[in-house]
Amino acid sequence: MFTTTWQRTLFLSTLFCCMPSAVVLAAGTTSDTPSSATQPVLAVATLAPNTLISGQVMYRDIRFPATLLIKDQRGTERSLKTDIQGRFYAEVSSMVTPLRLSVIEAGGQHCLTSNQLRAVCLGALVPQLRDGHENRININPLTDRILSDVATSAGYIGPQQLLNATTLPTLSVAAWETAYREFHNGFDDALKQAGITDPTQFDPLTYPNTLTPAFTKILQVTNHARNYHNDSGEAGHTVLTDIGFHPIVGLNASGSYEPLDLASASQQRKALEQARTRIFIVSDSTAATYEKARFPRMGWGQVFEQQLRPDSHLAVVNGARSGRSSRDFYYEGWFRQMEPFMRPGDYLFIGMGHNDQNCDSQKAVRGAADVANLCTYPNSADGKPQYPQGKPDMSFQISLERYIRYARAHRMIPVLLTPTARVKNADGKNGTPAVHSHLTKQNKAGGYAFVGDYTQTIRDTASKNKVPLLDVETATLALANQGDGQQWQQYWLAVDPERYPYYRDQAGSLTQPDTTHFQQKGAQAVAAIVADQIKATPSLRELASKLQATDR
Repeated sequence: MFTTTWQRTLFLSTLFCCMPSAVVLAAGTTSDTPSSATQPVLAVATLAPNTLISGQVMYRDIRFPATLLIKDQRGTERSLKTDIQGRFYAEVSSMVTPLRLSVIEAGGQHCLTSNQLRAVCLGALVPQLRDGHENRININPLTDRILSDVATSAGYIGPQQLLNATTLPTLSVAAWETAYREFHNGFDDALKQAGITDPTQFDPLTYPNTLTPAFTKILQVTNHARNYHNDSGEAGHTVLTDIGFHPIVGLNASGSYEPLDLASASQQRKALEQARTRIFIVSDSTAATYEKARFPRMGWGQVFEQQLRPDSHLAVVNGARSGRSSRDFYYEGWFRQMEPFMRPGDYLFIGMGHNDQNCDSQKAVRGAADVANLCTYPNSADGKPQYPQGKPDMSFQISLERYIRYARAHRMIPVLLTPTARVKNADGKNGTPAVHSHLTKQNKAGGYAFVGDYTQTIRDTASKNKVPLLDVETATLALANQGDGQQWQQYWLAVDPERYPYYRDQAGSLTQPDTTHFQQKGAQAVAAIVADQIKATPSLRELASKLQATDR
């Protein structure tokens, strides 16, 4: 089996030159998805007798034995179980390449849904095997991202949709090679740090067992998930972050990685495990950690560690994720990524509300998906949970209480936060005076099943559950409205596109400001607000003692 980029290129070039035209397909269409351009494609070939695959499924958090479904180009399937270490062995004689390998963990039921608990699911695309031999094939987060790149280039939402397709369209060689090139750009330095002598020869699909210890070092500091597709609500493209939730790849369905620094990520993991106490942040884009390419955009959780005393023995785990509500943050597995590091005495900061408001079923394009997957409904005016019959998890209060129960069951300390303010005036337009906007009102289309106030629901939930409350919204409204009413542009994302070209063609510039998200100064200001709120909360006195003194 080929193991290097040049070997793959040589192999495929030779194959295209020498194989009959009936085997080397031109680009075309299938009933599953269109293929648009005429270009070299991965060869379709029937495997000879005694062709075998063996290898290992690897990911830090997956539960074994997992179910492995092997599906060929025409839709023929073979299913098997891995052992408790994720190892597998299968005969694939007479199957037709390319092969698709789809893994779902033990006990898992769903790989695509966002309104039910999504299992850890991984995949790999196998373009060719050595006939009549045993072939080493592995499945892991990196093969899943490579598969994801190929899938999205072929018009699929993400890797699982390609894995689930009855038959495959022709798949582009260029897409396959591009996916590998981007992988190597993102991971070669880390692979070398892990002890792999020549990372350019490393293939996450076919690496030999002798390299498993080195590759394990990479996987121990890599988080894997699949993104949320806004229009359909299904699992989308593959997302990879490091152990500190710094993005590696996943902002876009395809494209460049931000290289993994293995030494830094390993040190982060060590610090996380050795800290006496940890703060875990469950939140959305207002707190999230962002790509370097999007600087100066930052979330307050990204910089909250700056509020800690050097001798605090406290670590911040910022699991906040853009676009997530309190409901799908849990179901899509983002919360699960943090769970292995949680210990008694740790703090669970729960700061949701921005995306829980996505409950307008009549909103163009994504309204139905929003309601099905993101929406939670606020309490009624008299403080009672509201939700459709039989769907209590669509109550904002009940959704928040899921995290409170988890924290208390694990002897952690839950803390609720009201959402950061949007710089919207009473007419709903950008600018000051900014007013409270975390509420819904019925529209002319009758798009809301229930309406109400999300900030008040957070207050209700904190009171009913006797949980500390940090009122971030009130303080950030004051931040937005200070001075002459224009200073908010120093804090929210309104930057000069000549200085920051990323924002030339999208929200976040001076002429097209983003009145929800923050630039660096704003993220630091909100982090300081959160710290001040902690210091003003008597029940958090012990945590307050670990914070920097307030700079007056």
